[in-house]
Amino acid sequence: MFAPFILALRTAGLPASVTEYLTLIGAMKAGVADYNIDDFYYLARATLVKDERFLDRFDRVFGTVFKGLEAPEGIEVENLPEEWLKSLAEKYMTPEEMEKVQAAGGFQALMDLLKQRLAEQKERHQGGSKWIGTGGTSPFGANGYNPEGVRIGQNESRHRRAVKVWDKREYKDLDDNIELGTRNIKLALRKLRRFARQGQATELDIADTIRSTAKNAGSLDLKMVPERHNAIKVLLFFDIGGSMDEHVRVCEELFSASRGEFKHMEYFYFHNCVYERVWKTNKRRQESSMSTFDVMRKYGPDYKVVFVGDASMSPYEISHAGGSVEHWNDESGAIWVDRLTHHFRRFAWLNPRPQKSWDHAMSINMVKQLVEDRMFPMTLGGIELMTRELSK
Repeated sequence: MFAPFILALRTAGLPASVTEYLTLIGAMKAGVADYNIDDFYYLARATLVKDERFLDRFDRVFGTVFKGLEAPEGIEVENLPEEWLKSLAEKYMTPEEMEKVQAAGGFQALMDLLKQRLAEQKERHQGGSKWIGTGGTSPFGANGYNPEGVRIGQNESRHRRAVKVWDKREYKDLDDNIELGTRNIKLALRKLRRFARQGQATELDIADTIRSTAKNAGSLDLKMVPERHNAIKVLLFFDIGGSMDEHVRVCEELFSASRGEFKHMEYFYFHNCVYERVWKTNKRRQESSMSTFDVMRKYGPDYKVVFVGDASMSPYEISHAGGSVEHWNDESGAIWVDRLTHHFRRFAWLNPRPQKSWDHAMSINMVKQLVEDRMFPMTLGGIELMTRELSK
């Protein structure tokens, strides 16, 4: 029954043998996944994939082979979730229509215009091009479009054009217990290891013990040495929230692998660009924030620094004072990145966005220039290239 699926997996390079196939058939006969495509997907993945490197390849084959499956009949319109219907009120425009919408004319002009609108507006508006509202082309509001605007009252980004976001932002800490995919990341990070023996002598030195015992006419002479530890010191800065929500999983894998690989590892969070403060806990980021100057004072230049972020933001967040989407920064993000990269001798930037899209984003090219072209894709190959750069 599933022979074409197995053959497609083997053609794609997955080592799915007759043993795995029989295991899948046995599980199906036992009713592990009766008539639910999601249950069958997870069962097939658990029985046929023995190496996490092949998970993406399995997903592609699965989608190709079973692409003709349809949902059961009988779903009524009145049962559709309310949030699906709410999205109908959003403003959707063709690329040609978007090009006709004019920006306000720069960061300061946008801020001055917002101040003017707040003073003038007295009621709710929808679908217009001037007032603060929804579903329009005004620079201010939600669920519409403008090349440079202030997002107000919208849960998440749609076009990633907002210069500022006028909402309370809630972020979630990265989970360091994630296991899927961490093994290969650990292997890539191990090229950074530099072992040294530190602390009390608790480990038996077999070679020296044999040598000393032989010199002592066969009388046992035990020799102990301190335990070997990875002496590399790593400091991670994670971009969190906004467009980075799409990359939480891979960031958690990197975070988990790093915590298991390096004894001396510290981490901080930031949003979009590093400014005067970073923090340790997202739910309590106001209380757990730390001055970026204090970070540089506490951690010496011997730390190897890795920034993790998609560098996708308004260019004003990098180039302008007050450009941050969340607060008024007295100094631009470029100044703070420059301070950090001058303090720490070895640094790099890991970007989870596909490398082929970097040239199309102004902010990515600005950040890439700030870190002296030491930006690498967050792939196994990119991590290996990053470790070579940091090991120089």
